[in-house]
Formats: sequence, C-alpha cells, structure tokens
Amino acid sequence: MTTRTDLPELEDLLPTSDVVDVKAARGPVSLRQFVAGSLGYSPVWVKALFGIRIVVAKVLRLDMVGVPLHDRLTPDTVSFAPGDQVSFFTVIRGEEHHYLVLGVEDNHLTAQLAIIVADDATPVREYKVVTLVQYKRGVGKFYYNLIRPFHHLVVRSMINAGVRR
Repeated sequence: MTTRTDLPELEDLLPTSDVVDVKAARGPVSLRQFVAGSLGYSPVWVKALFGIRIVVAKVLRLDMVGVPLHDRLTPDTVSFAPGDQVSFFTVIRGEEHHYLVLGVEDNHLTAQLAIIVADDATPVREYKVVTLVQYKRGVGKFYYNLIRPFHHLVVRSMINAGVRR
C-alpha cells in the first residue's frame, strides 16, 4: 500500500490500512450538511444492496453491524464527540468545520470513513471522502473485494447527495 502524505488527519490510521480509497467532491454546503446529506442518503436501490449484504454475511458467517432504522439525519444531529453514533458509525474523532472520522468494526474487518474539508473556499468547499479498511482475517479481504464495485457506486452516490442542498 502506498501511504498518502496529503491526509495529515489520518496519518495514524494509514499505516495499518489495507485499503485506502479517496474520493473528492465540491459543493456549497457545510461539513455538517455534507455529512447529513451523505449518510442520510437512502434510496431504494441502496436499501436493496444492504439487504443483499445481509444474505452474503449469513452465507459467509460474518458477524456484521447492521444498518439500523433511524430518523433522518440532519446537520444538527451530526456529532463530533468520540463514541457518539452517526448513522450506523461510531465517531472516532472530529473537528468542527474541518473533519470527521467515523468507524465500524465487524469480526472480519474494521472500516473508517473520513470526511475532510480539503478546501473551504466560500461558498464552495472541497471535500475528501476517505474509506480505510483493515482486514482482520482472510474472509474480510474476500468480502471487501466482493463488495468493492458496489462500495464505489454507493459512496459516489452518497457524496453526490451530500453536496446537494
């Protein structure tokens, strides 16, 4: 894995990550609005993919964190406090107006989602959305490679939803 040096917010997580995926977007929204729009995005096709994910997890005998039903995420409900929940993620750390690192841990892999304000030129900001994955065992690598194409599709769609007002 090549370590990226332009993500100082994640320098402690990069060396232990097996996968580092970075996507970028620009939009006229605050960090809280971007997070709420991205993680609150839940069209029928995404729900269907999560349903398929449950079946795959059962077949592979994976212990996975489910996607809970929750009220619509709003900018006011986005927390930056470590240990708090944002959607089905746990806040690892964050800094208001700068970045938010969220995580989820299963028995086969650990994943973090980082949303970083890369450029806060007003009124349009640039965001970097970074997925970090660490495999805990072989089935974690198999599972992630199985879902990788869908991961790219879902994350790109979430990002597009995040930059819309």
